[in-house]
Amino acid sequence: MTTTNLPIGSPVAGRTIPLAELPDPVFADGIVGPGVAVDPGDGRSAAVAPVDGSVATLHPHAFVIATADGRAVLVHLGLGTVRLRGAGFTLNAVRGEAVRAGQPIITWEPSALRADGYHVLVPVIALDAEHAELGYPAPGGLVVPGDTLFTWDD
Repeated sequence: MTTTNLPIGSPVAGRTIPLAELPDPVFADGIVGPGVAVDPGDGRSAAVAPVDGSVATLHPHAFVIATADGRAVLVHLGLGTVRLRGAGFTLNAVRGEAVRAGQPIITWEPSALRADGYHVLVPVIALDAEHAELGYPAPGGLVVPGDTLFTWDD
């Protein structure tokens, strides 16, 4: 069963920005896929599941949630954060776990990473999607976890 117009929620609170503005060409050029990024606030917080589904991939700095209809959403916490090898991140879920939108997946502290020189921007990517399948609100809006970042029509 395919769900049309699937809303993709924000995993973190912050300000939305277009992927093209990211200082990482892999995300900015859409190589990973289309989506949007969030510039998060500071303080320790949990990155939450953007959709209902199961945890298909889980790393300390990133996760993928797969929906029942086969769509998958990548959430990447910061840019270059893979180099931290898990330092500063706490996993709140396990690979294969069924999750609900809004459920905490990874806890992190953007201000600490920012202080260490990392970009803490959070790309949210519709994997294997075409740009034309996504509907976006105007960039620059403030969001809280669960607010719709974009919709994915299939």
